[in-house]
Amino acid sequence: MKFAVIVFPGSNCDLDMYHAVKDELGEEAEYVWHDSTDLSGYDGILLPGGFSYGDYLRCGAIAQSSAVMDEVKKAVEAGKPVLGICNGFQILTEAGLLPGVLLRNKNLKFMCKTVGLKVENANTLFTSEYADGQEIQIPIAHGEGNYYCDDATYEQLKKNNQIVFSYADDFNGSRNNIAGIINERGNVLGMMPHPERAVTDLIGGSDGLALFKSIVKQWREANVSHA
Repeated sequence: MKFAVIVFPGSNCDLDMYHAVKDELGEEAEYVWHDSTDLSGYDGILLPGGFSYGDYLRCGAIAQSSAVMDEVKKAVEAGKPVLGICNGFQILTEAGLLPGVLLRNKNLKFMCKTVGLKVENANTLFTSEYADGQEIQIPIAHGEGNYYCDDATYEQLKKNNQIVFSYADDFNGSRNNIAGIINERGNVLGMMPHPERAVTDLIGGSDGLALFKSIVKQWREANVSHA
């Protein structure tokens, strides 16, 4: 499986994303600059964390207008897996690929620590290697991770089982402790915690590795002939 790691000016988790895919899983990965106009050669798209364009206007607001985002939207329409982590999640909401918005943390401070996450839906192409209700330990690093949506959107998320991860504790103000959601089709995941920083026990934990394994497993089952 071949992944595109999208790099915007100000991205700073692109190396972590590349390492998770290339070094820990042994899959192909390439850095792709924000002005790229062709993602057709990639099987999966990864939008990393960071501070794209310095977080000017709003987090992700300028990045969502980058040329590459037109190609990301084409990848979504084609059913390819698209994963946005932290700033990548913010970009996906700004681009209209996921509902809701990420606001300032309720304490108005940047927060960086490892937190407990509950797997709310293990029946997705991103979470099939987890179990429903499983609690995992994943790092966070954000100042605007407070997920908000209106009542109608929240009810729709619940109805469609689109809430994939929730925080074990309320520390940033996110509605109902939402940490990650998918689109209705199920091929776009946005989450604020950083699974790419939890792929080996050498750096404190490997609970995030199963997310990337899930993507590869689901893609192979759908695209690789077993004859």
